[in-house]
Amino acid sequence: MKKEKIKTNVMRVLDSRKLSYKSYEYEAGEPAPTGGEVAAMLGLDPARVFKTLVTVGASREHYVFMIPVLRELDLKKAARAVGEKNIEMIKSKELLPLTGYVHGGCSPIGMKKQFRTVVDISAEGLETIYFSAGKIGFQVELSPEDLKKVVDYSFADLCTEV
Repeated sequence: MKKEKIKTNVMRVLDSRKLSYKSYEYEAGEPAPTGGEVAAMLGLDPARVFKTLVTVGASREHYVFMIPVLRELDLKKAARAVGEKNIEMIKSKELLPLTGYVHGGCSPIGMKKQFRTVVDISAEGLETIYFSAGKIGFQVELSPEDLKKVVDYSFADLCTEV
């Protein structure tokens, strides 16, 4: 008997928009693997695998940032990118009620509310990027152009210097 392929909410959104994507599954234990570990498990270039981070600004507005999994978000650069005096990461316990996603399975697609989203400039010009499909154990590969059809985002330099 053929195993039924699991569809996450992110995949259903992409299907409903008739966008071309690839999905990937990986073994997720406890605790959930880091983004770097996910890239290694799937044999992917970690520079093309992005994590989705949710922040809150001094104005109390929330923002979503997508950066490569092996990089760190520079909070000053992120604040400048969205015109805030400063921003901070939201607390882990706030993630699920705010976005509908758990830590390690957060995706920019299909959040309860669409927040202003900024993608690290390193994604500009890439044919495709990989990011969470909205559930731990699942990733999607999508072109930045197709992501733009689902999530209104801008590019900015967001990461700390290496």
